[in-house]
Amino acid sequence: GRLFRGKNKLLQIALGRTPEDEYSDNLHQISKLISGSVGILCTNRPAEDVEAYFAKLAVDDFARAGQVAPRTVVLTQSEIEVHPVSMVEQFRKLGLPVEVKNGRVALIGDRKEWEVCREGKELSVEQCKILVHMGVKLAVFRIGLMCRYEKDEGAIEEF
Repeated sequence: GRLFRGKNKLLQIALGRTPEDEYSDNLHQISKLISGSVGILCTNRPAEDVEAYFAKLAVDDFARAGQVAPRTVVLTQSEIEVHPVSMVEQFRKLGLPVEVKNGRVALIGDRKEWEVCREGKELSVEQCKILVHMGVKLAVFRIGLMCRYEKDEGAIEEF
């Protein structure tokens, strides 16, 4: 199959916005659904196979600002000290209490750990950047199906 992503207006024009300028029967109805982050998948595979594939598809991803933290994340001294000393200033700007101690990045004082985020609280931009630097993925990327078009019948099934 082929996956098409691009400007929504271009996808709408390609499908047709009205019955008069649509490429095939009823495609103008799909064009009305195109808004936000969407794409079009064209395939010869059975509908059940495509739906099952996307239902199972889930990829871990980095959290975005504004999301609610699904769990509490605590950084330990050993996780922080693996970063180069050149990162200290950047970490400080993000609110991470670090210093250079014996040529290594370390938490300020005698701290052994530092809480980045707490479960159920909204994530800030700074917290998300810290999580990216530490390689902690709190979000899950999924693709939701909006509708299905059968070319032979010109039928559209919305989910």
